[in-house]
Amino acid sequence: MTIRHSNPEDLPRILEILHDGRLRQIESGNPNQWPEGYPSEEKMKEEIAEGVSYVMERDGEIVGAFSFIIGIDPTYLEIEGGRWIEDTLPYGTIHRIAGVRTEKGIASECFGWCWEQIKNLRADTHEDNAAMKHCLEKAGFRYCGIIHIASGAERVAYQKI
Repeated sequence: MTIRHSNPEDLPRILEILHDGRLRQIESGNPNQWPEGYPSEEKMKEEIAEGVSYVMERDGEIVGAFSFIIGIDPTYLEIEGGRWIEDTLPYGTIHRIAGVRTEKGIASECFGWCWEQIKNLRADTHEDNAAMKHCLEKAGFRYCGIIHIASGAERVAYQKI
């Protein structure tokens, strides 16, 4: 699997994969994490321009997408009901992992690649996202507490160092 920065030409495929990811979450009992229209096309354009959007390719076909930011994530400044394992900079934050239904191991590949970039990773997910919580824990992430995203909604937060 190859991981590379996304470019504007990738946007339609990224949006397609994210839309299917939303449907898969709904099917698995997690209807609230990604509401209709999330993430917006504008948000994904911004992330592509900022260089924090990535695609995963197999045999030249985009099979997955995620966002990865090294630096301060404002939503992680406050944590409730726990604490970060290590609260130093820099750290990498992984957001919005999604892959095509036929490709297994997207999250594992993403986590492994991000770990190669920096040995201090954070991620969050919805309480109802059992599949992602399992993937995070399997990859060595530890539950740290609850954070609040920009909308005010709660997310369970994880870190791996």
